[in-house]
Amino acid sequence: MDSVKSWVSDHKLTSIGSLWAAGIGASLLHNSHSKAPLKPSLRLIHARMHAQALTLAVLSGAAAYHYYEKCSKEEMSVNNV
Repeated sequence: MDSVKSWVSDHKLTSIGSLWAAGIGASLLHNSHSKAPLKPSLRLIHARMHAQALTLAVLSGAAAYHYYEKCSKEEMSVNNV
């Protein structure tokens, strides 16, 4: 788990871009199996919206994690003094 954390920490933009691309692919796959026939352009718009929502959720989680990690380090440095 630590190796995954360190890789994501070193390659933030790559991991977010990969997640966005995976979101697009998953949404397109889901929409292709839906019962309602949609135009390809509408499928692409929906897929992009789903991927953007997923990316915003991940970025929010990363920001919260970064804030928590920063506060933890500051608390440790205050306690060690």
